[in-house]
Amino acid sequence: MAAFARIGRRNLTNLSPSFLLPPALLICCRGIASKLFVGGLSFYTTEKGLSEHFSQYGQVVEAKIVMDRVSDRSKGFGFVTFASEEEAQKARTEMDGKELNGRTIFVDYAKPRADFGGGMPIARGPPEPTADS
Repeated sequence: MAAFARIGRRNLTNLSPSFLLPPALLICCRGIASKLFVGGLSFYTTEKGLSEHFSQYGQVVEAKIVMDRVSDRSKGFGFVTFASEEEAQKARTEMDGKELNGRTIFVDYAKPRADFGGGMPIARGPPEPTADS
């Protein structure tokens, strides 16, 4: 607690409750909880079919199947985004372990995307020669 007080010289009694929550819980509160990860999909499952199967539990905002760039085939998983967290929770409990296009799927809340410093790589060139060589 003393470390928190030293950082920024803040008084812990005046902090909002969201400051004390873990980051994963804050992200869930900000709306990513309405996005579901769907794994174990058949290669024949389409985004339209995925959306239709999940739409019985609420308003589907987006259904996305992740595709392999090289083979242009499904990687076997995707994401379904619902309009509300309640609809996503209901779909998660009802669809987890169900069969879809001959495959048993598993459904869970989507995790936030990790930033691995993507973008353009920096071309550094060959190393500088040293005085020893």
